[in-house]
Amino acid sequence: MPASPSRRPSAERDELAPPTLAFAPVNTSDTPTPAVTLERRDGVAVVNIDDGRANALSHAVVDQLDAALDGADGADALAIVGRPGKFCAGFDLSVVQQGPAAAAELMDRGARTALRIFEWPRPTVLGVTGHALAMGAVLLCCADWRIGTDGPYKIGLNEVAIGLAMPEFASELARTRLSTRAFHEAVTLARIYSPGEALTMGYLDELAGADAVGDAAVAKAAELADYLDARAFATTRRALRSPLAEHLRQGLGDALRGVSG
Repeated sequence: MPASPSRRPSAERDELAPPTLAFAPVNTSDTPTPAVTLERRDGVAVVNIDDGRANALSHAVVDQLDAALDGADGADALAIVGRPGKFCAGFDLSVVQQGPAAAAELMDRGARTALRIFEWPRPTVLGVTGHALAMGAVLLCCADWRIGTDGPYKIGLNEVAIGLAMPEFASELARTRLSTRAFHEAVTLARIYSPGEALTMGYLDELAGADAVGDAAVAKAAELADYLDARAFATTRRALRSPLAEHLRQGLGDALRGVSG
């Protein structure tokens, strides 16, 4: 359980402070091999994200992730797995720092990709292999089941701590999965959690060994696909998530101009 909201000792506050330079995303556009790959295992479309660095969402990575989702259409379930130690470090800061227009464009594209996952018509499972920060934490709020791993990893929405107002799409997606108790602390106060704390707060659903996260995610996706009726699941998904997703899409332009400007 996370510590009481009363003032923490300085050493603990330092430990929980939102990361900045240590985990800052880097530009992946020059990566010679694809950062995102797709394979099929036991009827599950498995999307692996591995840019060899921090798994930041650049335009190139978003392009590849969208293409992988296109290729995953028709699979019984979807699993998205990060690289060892890093699930996703958020948006590529080298793009965001180019100015408001560049930041808004990248955030818009990333938000639309996240909403595709949020509305995916079959079960979705994430293999959260390590750090999941900013937009990486938003992605955690889009899936049906999230399997993390214990270790010195940081999970959370650190936007407010680094000078970015939370866009509506991110805060509302977080609201759908985080516990009521955690929402204010996680979003407005930019609290960063360990995997164990993230399990309690609603970012994760279970923990697995570091070497087993990917296989566990695929197994869970296959289990859900086998257990759930596909047509009933898709109908329920549309009823519960499509109205919010459409509202968020319609508001992206104005919301992101306010954040990046």
